[in-house]
Amino acid sequence: MMKKQHYMTHDERQKLEALFNAGMPVAQIARQLGFCRQTIYNELRAGRYEHNVEYAYETRYSPDKAEIIHQEHQAMKGRPLKIGCHRAYAAFLEDKIIRERYSPAAALAEARRAGYDITICVSTLYSYIDKEIFVRLTNRHLWEKAKRRKQANKPASRVTHPQLPSIEERPLRINARAEYGHWEMDLVIGKAGNRAALMTMTERLTRQELIFLLPDRRALTIRRVFDRMERTMGKRAFREKFKSITTDNGPEFLEYAALVQSIYGGSRFDIYYCHSYAAWEKGSNENHNRIIRRWFPKGTNFSKVTKKQIADLQNWMNGYPRKSLNWLCPREAA
Repeated sequence: MMKKQHYMTHDERQKLEALFNAGMPVAQIARQLGFCRQTIYNELRAGRYEHNVEYAYETRYSPDKAEIIHQEHQAMKGRPLKIGCHRAYAAFLEDKIIRERYSPAAALAEARRAGYDITICVSTLYSYIDKEIFVRLTNRHLWEKAKRRKQANKPASRVTHPQLPSIEERPLRINARAEYGHWEMDLVIGKAGNRAALMTMTERLTRQELIFLLPDRRALTIRRVFDRMERTMGKRAFREKFKSITTDNGPEFLEYAALVQSIYGGSRFDIYYCHSYAAWEKGSNENHNRIIRRWFPKGTNFSKVTKKQIADLQNWMNGYPRKSLNWLCPREAA
């Protein structure tokens, strides 16, 4: 029988009394009631008393005494759980975090939007998860915490490509995230020796995400993605959506002249290149890539990933509420 995940009730204590008085061994009592043997020993100790039988004393178990002691211990624990008996609220949070892969903060934000009249803070929810208050939700369902890395003794040199537009030249209006149409771009690499990869783009204002499944990491392949979008959207709509792109110094992005060349003639957007070893300069995209790794961890063979899987992930990310957007999702903020 599966071990019960709750304190022993008064009815179960009465059954324990009957079985104990019948001389049943502790191990067998534990199996019959569904508790571990240590729990039974603890209960027998808590409810033990000396009973007078014809001028002699024998040790017996009192369920009433054990229940009183249990209630006293519970009263000394301090305030009751804020989540209390709100099972629907707890189930909502569990579903968001386990099935929909929300963070605890995002799950709480969605619960507020859903109209629940109870609310707890993020630190309290983390505490409940640590203490395994929930039926299904545990720490293994949470996103991995960032691991601290030892800093090299010698700082890395921060440089940009000498012949290409540097992020230092990027206008202040783009830095301020005050205008739609400015994107950050990178690649998510898969299994070693496999050329397939994901190209990810994150819009700086709304955190909108675009994900493209690429058969290889050639500059020509990336260029064709933009050619196809420009042809599908039309010249005007494309230039309203893509005003600038900030990316790194990866070789697949360095064919600057060809990449900015519009199929209709002229330049289709501006590009700014980050310093080397400075991933934080396109931090929104890096954070999104970290989320993507939750779905497709390092070593994933992207040649076996379907376009539907990528579309589902993109749809999920654009519907995921963000603290930076006052708990709106990118789709709502766009």
